[in-house]
Amino acid sequence: MAHYKYQARNKEGEAYEREVEAPDRLAIYGIIKNEGGTVVKIEEERKVLSKVSFNGMLGGIKTQDKINFAKNLGSMVSAGLSVTRSLEVMNKQAKRKALKNLLSELGDDVKKGLTLSESLGKHPKVFSPLFISMVKAGEESGSVSESLKIVSDQMEKSHALVKKVRGAMIYPAVIIGVMIVLAALLLIYMVPTLTSTFEGLGVKLPLPTRILIALSDFLLANTLLVFGLLVVGVVLVVFSWRSEKGKKIFDMVSLKIPVIGTMVEEVQVARTARTLSSLLSAGVEIVGALAVTGEVLQNHLYKKVLEDAHAAIQKGETLSSVFGKNEHLYPVFVGEMSAVGEETGKISEMLMNVANFYENEVDQKTKDLSTIIEPVLMIIIGAGVGLFAIAMLAPTYSLTEFI
Repeated sequence: MAHYKYQARNKEGEAYEREVEAPDRLAIYGIIKNEGGTVVKIEEERKVLSKVSFNGMLGGIKTQDKINFAKNLGSMVSAGLSVTRSLEVMNKQAKRKALKNLLSELGDDVKKGLTLSESLGKHPKVFSPLFISMVKAGEESGSVSESLKIVSDQMEKSHALVKKVRGAMIYPAVIIGVMIVLAALLLIYMVPTLTSTFEGLGVKLPLPTRILIALSDFLLANTLLVFGLLVVGVVLVVFSWRSEKGKKIFDMVSLKIPVIGTMVEEVQVARTARTLSSLLSAGVEIVGALAVTGEVLQNHLYKKVLEDAHAAIQKGETLSSVFGKNEHLYPVFVGEMSAVGEETGKISEMLMNVANFYENEVDQKTKDLSTIIEPVLMIIIGAGVGLFAIAMLAPTYSLTEFI
């Protein structure tokens, strides 16, 4: 059980604040709903001197570990093994210490009488609200194995999507980084040697050569200052990105970048649709599903849409109408498919179709981006080498005229 502090509004619109003990955030939404209130803010209060779990200290549980955990546990429970026995078997098979400690803690908690979802809820840094909510829904409906299968598929798809996007970005970032380092080395070590040769000849140097020499002289005279500013710049960017305001700025800017912005939008749409579909198909009610999905999303603009949807649905509006009001973030296709799902009673299936569509779009765009990036990088590299060669060879022609 965790300690939560929440703010809500009652039916009259008056704000109130309370502190409660609950297994997870989803339970808080249920408490507020029973009170007839509307959620404003939920915060988990952590005690400084509370017991630190093994996995919290080691922090070595990877996404793939969690996917395998859900798959294997689901398969064993489906085959007839109890949760306790399944965790013992998985503990024996695990090789990494962090994972073994986590499985041991989960097994001990279940033996003490806690449900699997309550045990998972004690490890919020490892298991997301989505994971915990899916398992809890499975326990309530008597289909834990099916819920674990759904959550493993959802995590696998999301993980694959993120890897594709990162893969498309890493290659150009590495190449550009290497180019910058090589350019700095040439300016520091090679250009000064040639500069002394040109100055000894006493010829008038062409403009490109003078610019290159000026850059080299500045870098030599201020090497520590330049590299110090670079380090400070990187630190400031990292801290800004981690701050609440910095994240919001980054979220907005990322959607405005050509090509990249479209991919960011499609990734967020796909994640929204798949998460909602997974939760609804597991039996989680729409209000709770929206709350959990909002926590899964990382972009604050999309989080805000789901917060609005959460409040709107409590007032009797439809999910499709909320998507329709936010077509700058969720394309028309999302709202139309949601409307069809609401009319036919197959909202979960329609959202899954939306997720598959946009995941395929992102997959194709990452392939296209990789194809386009290679020739563009070759042109940039060629232009850089060409400019450097011209700047260094141009004085040779001046020397010929001088002779």
